[in-house]
Amino acid sequence: MFLCGRVWLPVLEALASGVPVIASNTSSLPEVVGDAGIMVDPQNVPSIAAAIKTVVTDERLRTQLKTAGSERAKLFSWRRSAEAMLEIFEQASRRKRGST
Repeated sequence: MFLCGRVWLPVLEALASGVPVIASNTSSLPEVVGDAGIMVDPQNVPSIAAAIKTVVTDERLRTQLKTAGSERAKLFSWRRSAEAMLEIFEQASRRKRGST
C-alpha cells in the first residue's frame, strides 16, 4: 500500500501505539485506518461527539480498536512504501519503452 502526503502520519502513529483512532472519512485516512478505527464526517460535530463518547465508554470496543490498530499499522512501513514506489517507476518505464 502506498500513500502520498503526511496527513495520515499522526493517525498511523496512533494505530501503531495502540491508541483507539477516530478519524475523518476523507482524504487517504479511510485507506490507512481501514476497520481498525472509527471513521466520522469531519463536518458533523454530533457524529464526532458520539464517536468520542463511544470510545470513552465502551471498554470492549476500545480494547478491540487498540488491538486492530496495532495490527493495521504493521501493513505500513517505509520499506513497503519504497517497494511500491519502485514498482510504480518500473511500470512507468515499461510503458514508456513500449510506446517508443
